Amino acid sequence: MHEHLIDGGTVRKLWIGESEFYRDHLLRLDPESRRNRFGGAISDEFIRTYAEPSRLTDAVIHGFFVDGVLRGAAELRPLGARNEAEAAFSIERPWQSHGVGTALLERTLLAARNRQIKLLHMTCLAENQRMQQLALKFDAELTFDFGSVIGEVETPHPTPISVMRELVADSTGLATAMLDVQSRLLKPA
Repeated sequence: MHEHLIDGGTVRKLWIGESEFYRDHLLRLDPESRRNRFGGAISDEFIRTYAEPSRLTDAVIHGFFVDGVLRGAAELRPLGARNEAEAAFSIERPWQSHGVGTALLERTLLAARNRQIKLLHMTCLAENQRMQQLALKFDAELTFDFGSVIGEVETPHPTPISVMRELVADSTGLATAMLDVQSRLLKPA
């Protein structure tokens, strides 16, 4: 795996206290992107409830930020089965098909690997070709099931190097988050 750099943006983990960034991002999704993310039409109220901090405690969320605004996200959630998790992706339309999904999936796979998740599940609607292409880039095995496609990716065992890669990425991401906060505080209202 290698780090993808997307012009004008950075990929980093979302930290405690940043759930409003995730909520606002999900609320900005156009109807098709929102339907693709959640597998159907959902209301703004559903998103507000879904993105409450108490509902995100078991999730690891990586985001794609442009000028301090979250424009894409990958959510990793453990499943009831031991060593399995689900990944879900959302990218605002102007940033789709520009490598954002690839960068987010790479970071999500690294996080899954280091948490000893052996099997990562990604479910999408049958017509969501972008998600299927993204999953295939990472050698996912796709199965079709009643209008949905399920992609499964096996992750390797964690290594000291994979743990160090995540630590470095998280440290850089935390520094970036702190600089974003500082720049927002210094902007005139």
